[in-house]
Amino acid sequence: MNQKLSPGNTIDPFVVRTIHGKEVSIPDREGRWTHLQFRRFAGCPICNLHLQTFIRNHHDIEQAGIGEVVFFHSNDASLLPYQGHFPFDVVGDPGKKFYKQFGVESSPLAILNPSAWGAMVKGNLARDKPPMKGFPENGPFGLPADFLLSPEGKLVAVHYGSHAYDQWSVEDVLAKLKRETTRNGK
Repeated sequence: MNQKLSPGNTIDPFVVRTIHGKEVSIPDREGRWTHLQFRRFAGCPICNLHLQTFIRNHHDIEQAGIGEVVFFHSNDASLLPYQGHFPFDVVGDPGKKFYKQFGVESSPLAILNPSAWGAMVKGNLARDKPPMKGFPENGPFGLPADFLLSPEGKLVAVHYGSHAYDQWSVEDVLAKLKRETTRNGK
């Protein structure tokens, strides 16, 4: 079992490479807040359904001063057809290095939980996703997780999902940022 992180923990700075080869600093060197999302696999219909809301609201997220970085436990080549057009940073982590670093786990309950079934059906019926080919890299049982980091690298909010569709919405992320900046007068 991986060590889970908590609000108040500080993240040591590190750099990741996106599926397009861009280097991204975490925390953000330009002083933005960072929302780290850990999703499942390339072509995950549940992840795609969820991330479409972040695509539609990308302008509002950027205006709030938040940079989105989304991790998948798939390789770059398999992510490009599915997530290659996203307007935010997508990182392939097939070795699950960052999943382990942030305590993000897998469980058969990810897709066996009835709360995920509606999203699974709706995501599979969506017109905007290419068809999945073969068994997902690292399997279908990944659990989602969300982390909101301050520009200094402090975790101000953390969420570990209990099933595949248990993650923050755009509204949740914006509300957590607003609550944190109001509390600290930033």
